Amino acid sequence: MTERTMPPASPLPDVQAISINDLRAALALGWADFRRAPLFGLAFSSVYVAGGLVLYAVFVASGQSWWFIPVVVGFPLLAPFAATGLYEVSRRIETGAPLTWRAVAGCVFAQRDRQVPSMAMVVMLAFMFWVFVAHTIFALFFGIRPITGSTWEMLMTPAGLQMLALGGVIGGAMALALFALTVISLPLLLDKEVDFITSMITSVQAVMRSPVPMLAWAALIAALLFLAMLPLFLGLFVALPVLGHASWHVYRRVMPAEG
Repeated sequence: MTERTMPPASPLPDVQAISINDLRAALALGWADFRRAPLFGLAFSSVYVAGGLVLYAVFVASGQSWWFIPVVVGFPLLAPFAATGLYEVSRRIETGAPLTWRAVAGCVFAQRDRQVPSMAMVVMLAFMFWVFVAHTIFALFFGIRPITGSTWEMLMTPAGLQMLALGGVIGGAMALALFALTVISLPLLLDKEVDFITSMITSVQAVMRSPVPMLAWAALIAALLFLAMLPLFLGLFVALPVLGHASWHVYRRVMPAEG
């Protein structure tokens, strides 16, 4: 039995500062990548659209539709990991590599032997912790009282509005922290041979190097994903792939390719 040899670690280029103009350029390139290979974007996003619709149907059927709110609010936590396949599509368009289903799926599947699963565990733990926190916040405001009326009526009560305000502050802080850890780390793990701890440190350094553009990018992602989820998640068919491709180009401006 032979022992698998780990590839040597990749040297990392210096983290570059970016501007708002870089975000505009990245969005334009993300839209161009989506138009260049729309089937990949539609296929990857369909998994999350279908998952959202199934969860909504389950919560409604169980008479607990309000529990769907923390799941929707927490969706941006999962978005960076959801875009891994889209990063590979953009990388192949950038380098002129073959853009086939076999090549893209093979590269994504090959990540199981690298650092992406460890990063995925970080993202999933953060999402599960957010759901737990959301349930705790609900219990603080509503306790064990029976819920009467519709979810909308419940949220429009003074207790409901206070719950939304507190949940928004806590959820926003958690989302911002996870954004700082993942905005560069996930495309970096796909592009380079680095460990996931190094990739998260590099991602935080990138956010600290360009705080205003990075905060603007985080706010734009959250806003577009929220709006895309309103029409029964159908907007994710466009928003998720465009933002996924654009995120690769933000990464490329932060860490340019050699040569």
